[in-house]
Amino acid sequence: MSVREFDVSVLRDTVEEMCGRLACQLPGDIRRAVEQTLEREDGLTAREVLEDLLLNYDIAAKDHIPICQDTGMIVAFLDVGLDVHFTGDPYEAIHEGVRRGYSKHLLRMSVVKDPLRRVNTGDNTPAMVTTRLIPGDRVAVTLLAKGFGSENMSRLAMLVPADGEEGVRRFVIDTVAHAGPNACPPFVVGIGIGGTFDQVALAAKRALARPLTESNPDAYYAEMERSLFEEINRLGVGPQGFGGRGTALGVAIEVLPTHIAGLPVAVNINCHVARHYREVL
Repeated sequence: MSVREFDVSVLRDTVEEMCGRLACQLPGDIRRAVEQTLEREDGLTAREVLEDLLLNYDIAAKDHIPICQDTGMIVAFLDVGLDVHFTGDPYEAIHEGVRRGYSKHLLRMSVVKDPLRRVNTGDNTPAMVTTRLIPGDRVAVTLLAKGFGSENMSRLAMLVPADGEEGVRRFVIDTVAHAGPNACPPFVVGIGIGGTFDQVALAAKRALARPLTESNPDAYYAEMERSLFEEINRLGVGPQGFGGRGTALGVAIEVLPTHIAGLPVAVNINCHVARHYREVL
């Protein structure tokens, strides 16, 4: 078995580049979803809002300026091949990439070192990093720039098995309705079901990293994604809360095994600036 020596400077430089792209270039799947929302929309105000959003995306990409003033806290999913040997610390490489990327592109530094004493770290680090081991000799990094207008509207519940699918649906719909205009709709709604208290939240976050063009591979949950998408869009919150058909751009569900006595569910909301990119190195 051959081992691949992986210089972490490659990871650092990739993260640095991705930070600028995250801030200024909306992912293609999100833009297409906004365009499709505009095609379905018949309300004058809602259409004007969506047209303004699309214009904003174009200006941001053309002039390389942030799509949103909240350039987010970096969430990183690091998938590491079992045949990879890092030469250096991959976590510090990610943090350094964020540090350089946010400084180079003049992005807002939004991270405080302590949640109560509120002293800004000054470089938007640390990133929130989750690592997973995978077969092979590749390293994949997925970055999300998570704004907190939407993050603050996310919720977690420890339901009981008797609540069943209907209980999950009620919790999701109630969470989105409660978010209303505060999370800058139209939303991407990431849902985690199962696992434990900590893992269900992570599953909801991972769901936000999945391209909107991909459904859950399980037909049961793919149908649940579709029907929740339709139900959320019937809420009438609409783009930026002005009313309309377009409250959600997409719904993504990730599922984990769980205990016989539990039914954890988490809803992680992303605003229309749903920034996510993945690179395989």
